[in-house]
Amino acid sequence: MTAKTLPYARIDLAWLMLLMSVGSVLSTVLSTSIFDLSVFLSGILCVGLIAIGRREGYLIGLYNSLAYSILAYSNGLYGEVYLNLFFFVPTGIIGYVLWQRHTTSSQTVAMRQLSGFQRAFIAAVCIVCTGVLGLALQLNPSQNTPFIDATTSVLSVVATFLMMGRYKEQWLLYIVLNVVTIGMWYLRVRAGGESSDLMVLMWSLFLLNALFGYWRWHQGTKQATALNTAENTAEGVCDAV
Repeated sequence: MTAKTLPYARIDLAWLMLLMSVGSVLSTVLSTSIFDLSVFLSGILCVGLIAIGRREGYLIGLYNSLAYSILAYSNGLYGEVYLNLFFFVPTGIIGYVLWQRHTTSSQTVAMRQLSGFQRAFIAAVCIVCTGVLGLALQLNPSQNTPFIDATTSVLSVVATFLMMGRYKEQWLLYIVLNVVTIGMWYLRVRAGGESSDLMVLMWSLFLLNALFGYWRWHQGTKQATALNTAENTAEGVCDAV
């Protein structure tokens, strides 16, 4: 580990400890069962590890996806159920393998960013897919908040692919996703949904983590760009000699 990566390592550890400490206190007070507690803490640990670029977050995420889908099912959020069972579980396995191949000497993944055209294209895809999925979910008479559910599902899918590809823009989508999801679970709180108050708090912590994650990955991409520039310059000097 170099002197440049050491400050980030300390920040990463401090952030992870803060997340887990706050999460532990909140979950102890509000959890109605051991199962609720496990969903809450595994979700926080998963996103915290991803925010600092650690592939272990994928392993924790596998359990969280399975457990979270059970809570979503009991609250009539079927889009969330399908998303977790049939998307997050398989992509969690694939993502772990991909990140393992691009882990640096500091044990964090190599971070990168999209071009302007790629960002515009992804934004268009999110808008179109949300509209189509919302109309489809509306056909289910027991579906609650179809278009909100569609928004969270589409953003989750796209952000997951960006995460697997190690792009920092995943965090911009996660910021929007977390805001929408907080609103979705708040509606379930007002309707008396099971464990919905705990989910509001969990997703609020996810929002804070997404803000930190974007900053952390922005620093990571800057560091990677500077390193690549230095390597290219060194190669140019060697070729000239």
